[in-house]
Parts: sequence; C-alpha cells; structure tokens
Amino acid sequence: MTIKRALVSVSNKEGIIPFVEKLVGLGVEVISTGGTSKALQDAGIKVTGISEVTGFPEILDGRVKTLHPNIHGGLLAMRESEDHMKQIADHDIKPIDLVVVNLYPFQATIAKPDVDFADAIENIDIGGPSMLRSAAKNHSSVTVVVDPADYETVLNELEEQGQVSVESRRKFAAKVFRHTAAYDAVIAEYLTNQVGEESPESYTVTYEKKQDLRYGENPHQKAVFYQKPLGAASSIARAKQLHGKELSYNNINDADAALSIVKEFTEPAVVAIKHMNPCGVGAGETIEAAYDKAYAADPVSIFGGIIATNREIDKETALKMKEIFLEIIIAPSFSQEALAVLTEKKNLRLLTLDFNEPAKVEKRITSIHGGALVQEEDSYSLEDATISIPTKREPTEAEWDALKMAWKVVKHVKSNAIVLVKDGMTIGVGAGQMNRVGSAKIAIEQAGDKANGGVMGSDAFFPMNDTVEEAGKAGITAIIQPGGSIRDDESIAKADELGIAMVFTGVRHFKH
Repeated sequence: MTIKRALVSVSNKEGIIPFVEKLVGLGVEVISTGGTSKALQDAGIKVTGISEVTGFPEILDGRVKTLHPNIHGGLLAMRESEDHMKQIADHDIKPIDLVVVNLYPFQATIAKPDVDFADAIENIDIGGPSMLRSAAKNHSSVTVVVDPADYETVLNELEEQGQVSVESRRKFAAKVFRHTAAYDAVIAEYLTNQVGEESPESYTVTYEKKQDLRYGENPHQKAVFYQKPLGAASSIARAKQLHGKELSYNNINDADAALSIVKEFTEPAVVAIKHMNPCGVGAGETIEAAYDKAYAADPVSIFGGIIATNREIDKETALKMKEIFLEIIIAPSFSQEALAVLTEKKNLRLLTLDFNEPAKVEKRITSIHGGALVQEEDSYSLEDATISIPTKREPTEAEWDALKMAWKVVKHVKSNAIVLVKDGMTIGVGAGQMNRVGSAKIAIEQAGDKANGGVMGSDAFFPMNDTVEEAGKAGITAIIQPGGSIRDDESIAKADELGIAMVFTGVRHFKH
C-alpha cells in the first residue's frame, strides 16, 4: 500500500526526527499534534497541524484533538471498498496511510514515589490507543508503528518496494494490540489497587520481555524470561549481571528461591539453593562466617548450587567461594578484590540487586493447564504469629534463636518440610515428601550427629506423634510448628516425655 499521508504523535521521540525527515523526502505528507508537531517544526520539517485536518481546535487541555471523523474515517476506511471510499470522499475525508503513535507515559508516571492520583489519571492516553486500534484493525490498508525499533523496517521497505509489505503490516498490528493491552493492564492494576479490590472479576496482568532463554526446564522446552512492570527492585528480574554466561530457566527459578530466603534475615546471611530448596543456610557476624556455616551445612549439595547473600562479598569470602563449582552468586555488591577473584571463573554468574527496597508484597501467579491460580506472597513472619508454648519446658534463649531461624527457612522449603538448625546454620533439610515423618527422617539422617542439641521447624502441624519421637531419638531439644491437629495432645505429651520444648505459631507455611 503506497503511503501518501502519515499521522505522527509520539511521547517517546527517540529517532522520530530522522524518520520523519526521510518520510518527507519520500513525498509523504505528515500530520502531527501538540509537542510532536513542535519538535518536528523546530527541526525544520514541514507538518500539517491536526486542527487543519479536523477543522476543530484542540480542546480540554489537549484531551480532545484526534477523536474526530476526519481522523478515524481516514484510518478505518477500507481501500478495497468502493462504498467506504465514496463515503469518505462525500465527507471530504482523506485517507491516512501511516500512523506513528506511542502513548502518554502512564507507567513512568506512577513509578514516581510522589505521584498523586490526579497526575496518574491525567496520563491515561485516550486518543493514542484509539488511533492505534483503528489503524491496526485496518492494517490491510494502513501501516501502524508503535515501536521506534520498527522505523528502519518501514523506511527500508518503502525505499526498496515503494510500500510496506502485508507481512510487516500484520506484524506491526499484532504488536499494537499487545502494546495497548499491556498499557490498559497497567492502568487496570493501578486503579484496582487504588480502590482496594482484592479479587476482581477479571485479572489482567502484563509482563515485559527481558530475554530469550536457551531452553526451559529441559532442552526440548522453549522458554522466555519476562519481568513485571514496576515489579520489586529486590528481585531476580531486576538484577544486574556483572559476569558469566546467560542465566537459564532453572537458574532463574533457583535464584528467586535463594533471594526469598536470604531476605528473611537482617543479620549477615548466606543461602545455598539446589532445585528450589535450600541445601545450606548460615547466619553469622560477618558474611564470611555466614558462608562458612552455609557450606558446612551440606558441603556435597552446595556443589553446583546458587548462592545468595545479603551483604557485600569481600575478598576472603570470594576466595572460599572460588574453591568450589557454583552456578550463581547474588549479592548487594562485590568488593573490587572479590570481583577480581571471582571473575577468573569465566562461567560463574555474578549478580547484584537492590536489597534496600522496602518489602513489597506481590501477587504470585501459578499457571495450571487452562488457567491460573493467584495468591498473595507468604509474607507472614514470626512477629505476626500468636505464639503459645504447650509443653512443660520453655525454649532457652539459644533454642529460641535457632527456632526463629528454622521458622524463617522452613516456610521456603517444599512441603512436607522439616528443617533442623543449630549454631546459626541449617544442619538438615527434609523437603517435598509425601508424609511428614519421611521429611523428618531425611533431615535427621542428613544432620547425623549434629542433630543432637539442635532444633526442628515444621511447615505444618504433626498429624501424629511419630515426628516428635524421631526428633527425640536424634537429640532434638526444641520444635516449632503451627499446631492445630486434632491429635496435638499426643505430640505435646510425647514432647513432655522426651523433655522437648515445643512452640506453636498458629500458622502454617505450605509451599507447593
């Protein structure tokens, strides 16, 4: 389709002046609005003002300028329809063959920490999406461009073929509808949050492409990594990669799991992850001490693992990390000396991100075949819990410290979950078993002799006293669990018999 008239109205003016200069050089008449018109005229480009086309001034502070039959008639008229072409001719409406539009920066506006509601509303574009949708619907006759990255394709095809190909017009139209759908999704989410609607009748979300992945969970599965607009800064989606090869699908999942756990700690902490579960968690006075504990927790499973820390990595810690094979190290920062050490391993990924962002609870979406489950993140902490101690013996101060750590970790372990802690480190982790005593036996076996004097955390209540019995045999001295079983009395009695202190939190932490 030959392009004779173009309508250009953009908020993002990247590349627009050289693009329009070349259009004019190809004999295209350019219609423009507001700030775009001024920018083009200031660059010495002749444009036709929108009011010259509509015969009506821009009104209501620019809210109404393109919503006019002379614009939308020119966009929606089907060139192959004699009736359409006769109608627009009868009303002195000229066809518009190219639309170059991008929208008011609503997302950038609401990202400002001090944005007020009125400013957000004013940055909802009305005319732009209307023009884009009109042109995209009629893409058999009209070329529509919403992305500056597509300017070059348009110019190349015009110069080489004298028109934009059907294939390109169709691709551009699809991109337009993705763009306007995403734009509306961000607006819908913002307004839904503003009115406090927790379970809307429809749930529309959008994500922005971050990168193509080599493959998914397995090499025969395709995968892409998307990030949420305005999502949490302290997330793997916002991380900056300093070194190493590209992240894989499994790397990203594991890194997210590592971050979820390490952010539970205020003291220096290190988390090692394998297959979405922690294989070692350590806390100490320094990040080196925390790493030593995380490593000692399971020196076998940490091999090939992913590490997250909540403090800068120093040279001493880096030297220890370098001794073993690790996939990823995530930290707020790396000292220059640590970077020099770790970048000697060419494939080791080093990531940094913002750990100072205030906690931001987001919705979690789990895809199922033919649908999705949406829930709030599990942000419930021990400080939120109603603590009770049903046993005769209360935990000692040292046991309390260990129980708190066990509770922080167990909420992030696949259910059924049991975590054993001692001296500021996990010593045993039982994950994902079909019964709770099975998880307990795995954790106890992993801990070995270290279980003696340790504590146990369980993500859910004990349906019978067998887990307490196994804990007693291993020398566990205190247990933290939700309580709430109809057979709690049996577990309490067994704990009293074995001299174990037991803490009820009143809340479970299932993780499926």
